[in-house]
Amino acid sequence: MQLRLGVEPSPLRPEVAQIRARLARLVAAGLVRHRLDLAEASGLSRTAVHQHVQGLLDAGLLVEDPPERAPGRGRPAGRLRLRPDAARVVTVDVGTLRHRVGLYDLTGRRRGERVLDVALARGPEAVLGAVVDAVRALVAEPGEPSDATERPGVVVVGLPGPVDVAAGVPVRPPIMPGWDGFGVAAFLGAALGHEVLVDNDADLMALGEARSLAPEECPLVLVTVGTGIGAGIVDSRGALHHGADGAAGDLGHIPAPVATRAVCSCGNTGCVEAVAAVPAMLAAAAAVSAEFAGLDEAGFCERVAQGSGVALRAVREAAEVIGQVTATLISVYNPRRVVLGGPLATASDDLLAGVRSVVYRRALPLATRRLTLTTGVLGERAATTGALVLGLEHLLSPARIGDLLHPA
Repeated sequence: MQLRLGVEPSPLRPEVAQIRARLARLVAAGLVRHRLDLAEASGLSRTAVHQHVQGLLDAGLLVEDPPERAPGRGRPAGRLRLRPDAARVVTVDVGTLRHRVGLYDLTGRRRGERVLDVALARGPEAVLGAVVDAVRALVAEPGEPSDATERPGVVVVGLPGPVDVAAGVPVRPPIMPGWDGFGVAAFLGAALGHEVLVDNDADLMALGEARSLAPEECPLVLVTVGTGIGAGIVDSRGALHHGADGAAGDLGHIPAPVATRAVCSCGNTGCVEAVAAVPAMLAAAAAVSAEFAGLDEAGFCERVAQGSGVALRAVREAAEVIGQVTATLISVYNPRRVVLGGPLATASDDLLAGVRSVVYRRALPLATRRLTLTTGVLGERAATTGALVLGLEHLLSPARIGDLLHPA
C-alpha cells in the first residue's frame, strides 16, 4: 500500500535542506518516478534538480535504477527510489494489555514485528523495557544490516492517554497508573540511541486512516472506543491537530449527555468514558446476566460478535451517548469523514449503526450532507500505520534529512 506522505510547498528562497527534503518526499510518496517528473512537480529547473538529485544519490539516500524507455522520444530515464536501508522507523503501539512493536525501512516496508503481552498497569519500566528488548531482537534478526544499530532512525510511540508531544511524556493518563510524567522519549532514546516521538494513540490512528485514503477525505476525525474513548483529528492538509497542549480530541472526559453520577477513571463523575467505554458496557451487561461476570474486554467484544442480546443492548445504549458527543464534534469541526475505531467497532455493526442514527438526527444537515461515517480501513494496524507516516515524514523533514545525508 502506497502511503500518502505530506509534501510541504516550496518556500520562495529555499535552503538546500528544504529542497532536498522536498525532493525526497516526492519520491517517497510515489508522486514522481524520474528526474523530469521531479522538475515538473517541484517547480525547479532541470539543472537544479540534477544537482540536488546527484547530491542525494552521492549521499546514499536515493537510488537510480538502470534507465528505462520513457514515453515518447528522448533519452531513457532511470527510476528514482529511496534506498531502503538508509534509515529505519520503529513503531510502538502501546495498549492496555498488548503492545505491537514494528521495524520498518525507509521505504515503509515492514522488516519485522513483535507483539508483547505486558500489562500496562505494570508500569513504564516493565512495558518499555520489553519494548527495548523487542527492538534489539528485531534489529539482530538474520537479514538485517550488520551495522543496523548505528544507522539513523526514529522511534514513534503511541500511548492510550494524553501526551505532551513536545516533552515526550504522558500527562495524567487515566488508564495508565504510574505513567504520569514518565519520560518515555528519554527512556527509549537512551536505550536505543534514536530520537523518539511520542503521541496519543487515537491521533496516530487518525493519521494512519487519513493517509491511507484520498486527500479529499480530509478533514477526518477518528473516534476510538475501547478501555477509554478518544478522538484523533486530521485537518484538511492531512496534518494532525493536537491543540495548544496536545489535549484536542479528549472526548472521553467531557460530561456525558445523560444524567449520571458514574465515577470516571480520571476522578470526575459523569464523563462519557464512565458510561460508554467498553468497561462500562461490560458492567451494564454483567448487571443483567451473570455470564458476563469476570469477562474481560476482549471477551465482551467476542460476545458482541456472537450476537449476544445482552451485549448488543449495552452497545446500543452506549452508542446513543457516543453518537451525541460525535454529533457535537461534527458540528464544531465539520469533518468530511468520521471513522469509528477500536476492537468493538470491528466486532459488530451495531455500534456504527447506533452512532450514525444519532449523528444524522442531531447534527445539522449542512455538516452531514457529504459526511462519511464508517469504520476504519486499517483495523488494528491504524496506529502503527500512523506512527510509520509520522516517522518517515520526520526523517525526511528539512530539520532531519541532514542526518541521513551525513550520518554520524
